[in-house]
Amino acid sequence: MGKNINCRRKLNDIDNGSIGIGAMIVFIAMVLVAGIAASVLIQTSTTLESQALATGRETIAEVSTGIAIVGIEGNNSSGAIQHLAIMIRTRGGSDDIDLAQTVIEISNSSIKSFLTYDDSTCILANNINGSIFNDTYYPSDATSFTIIVLEDADDSCSSPNSAVINSGDYVILGVNTNQCFGGLSPREDIWGLVMPEEGSPGVINFRCPASFTQDVIELQ
Repeated sequence: MGKNINCRRKLNDIDNGSIGIGAMIVFIAMVLVAGIAASVLIQTSTTLESQALATGRETIAEVSTGIAIVGIEGNNSSGAIQHLAIMIRTRGGSDDIDLAQTVIEISNSSIKSFLTYDDSTCILANNINGSIFNDTYYPSDATSFTIIVLEDADDSCSSPNSAVINSGDYVILGVNTNQCFGGLSPREDIWGLVMPEEGSPGVINFRCPASFTQDVIELQ
């Protein structure tokens, strides 16, 4: 009788030990799974936060940055507009704009031209000799535009290799319409965009007057 009681006690001890080890294994497994899940969640939330911040910065820059066209004038020579002077500035609150990375898209509905900055020409305000419609201030081809600086207090646009405009700067983009379209005729429709690297473009949209009676004509 005493032997049976001792055997029963030994069996109970073995069973209780097995249950305790199993519970500990399950508990450790649950802790490991929870740790891995928490690590994945933290990593995912960090990635999403970084992406959201980058998207926010890019969206703000895209909305606030841009080019504003102040006005467009052309010079009449022999009954056709040979050159366009597109005066621009940055929009309010805009970041700096690198004109070396800016493209002008311009069309007369028959021909469309894409113009890039000619870094061999940058006319500073103190070098303007009487008139902005000097032939040497404008490109000699149909693929580029030049820069004529009117106002640049911080010298951000002070040389051919530094063509950056910011708040308070006014510059003219020179386009040779004689090369692009063979000159502009009366009643001719012109449209296009001045597209910066980032932000809103400036809009070109005007119709030439019915007759050219002056040497300098305000177009837009």
